[in-house]
Amino acid sequence: MTSSTRPTFNTDHTSRLAPPAHHHRHYYPPPYSSSKASFKGCCCCLFLLFSFLALLILALFLVFFFALKPKKPQFDLQQVGVQYLGISPTTPTSASVSLTIRLLFTAVNDNKVGIKYSESRFTVMYRGIPLGRGVVPGFYQAAHSVREVETTVAVDRVSLLQADAAELVRDAELNDRVELRVLGDVGAKIRILGFTSPAVQVSVDCAIVISPRKQALTYKQCGFDGLTV
Repeated sequence: MTSSTRPTFNTDHTSRLAPPAHHHRHYYPPPYSSSKASFKGCCCCLFLLFSFLALLILALFLVFFFALKPKKPQFDLQQVGVQYLGISPTTPTSASVSLTIRLLFTAVNDNKVGIKYSESRFTVMYRGIPLGRGVVPGFYQAAHSVREVETTVAVDRVSLLQADAAELVRDAELNDRVELRVLGDVGAKIRILGFTSPAVQVSVDCAIVISPRKQALTYKQCGFDGLTV
């Protein structure tokens, strides 16, 4: 008797199709990201440090500034000397004026600290007409001191209308009295411990009368206005 053929089953489980394995990939940041963050942190720390130092210096400056109570600069026109005055007709309706005058200013510093003056310009006018301009170079003035500075205004053949020229001749030759006006701005800064304060500007407006014969100043009235910080 022949044995019946039995079906065989494959019990090898490895032959089954297994689903593909999913591999989890880990993301690693580039090596330079950490150094970049560190650099930003250093910059932030330096910025905060410099800001703190700047505020500290400003606070110390303000303490010294208000403790010393600095006063505004005193810049006064002291003398006016007439060195030359000449008038010559150019046309039937106009004439030219030549004038040389010397302006002497006195700067008084009553503060406990020094004052640094910037360059100042002054304009000499006659009946609203600009005749010439003088320049006073910048200078430094020590505390509790008085200093004299001067400038020369040279007017070279400035043209005036005949009426203004005739009025000037009448004032100079007959009345020996010429009215002029001196306008200018004086800029100054207070120096405290090597630091300078914000600029202080004073507008100078002087009405003066000069005597051409005596070559001297006979009247002066000055106003100091427009004080700005």
